[in-house]
Amino acid sequence: QVQLVESGGGLVQPGGSLRLSCAASGSIFRLNNMAWYRQAPGKQRDIVASISSGGNTYYVGSVKGRFTVSRDNINGPLYLQMNNLKPEDTAVYVCNMQVNGVNYWGQGTQVTVSS
Repeated sequence: QVQLVESGGGLVQPGGSLRLSCAASGSIFRLNNMAWYRQAPGKQRDIVASISSGGNTYYVGSVKGRFTVSRDNINGPLYLQMNNLKPEDTAVYVCNMQVNGVNYWGQGTQVTVSS
């Protein structure tokens, strides 16, 4: 019913930048809470940043000041601007949307930060 597709991942040097996008489609008729999660090998999936239906944002402490989450409008792309990337940011980044208590997930996009 709801589909999420991420893009924008890749290989980047430490200190570099990437912008991730999440395109949402399906039965979406209003703003919903959305978030970016990430999962590194051997680690659990953890929230990175979120944006509420009212536009309030949240960031995990390790990315504050470096990452910015935003979106254009209802059903518009969700973005994650990532600056000053560090090797510990390496992970699969996954888009999430909450619709009436149901969580929808994308397939993820790989971000690798390495020299």
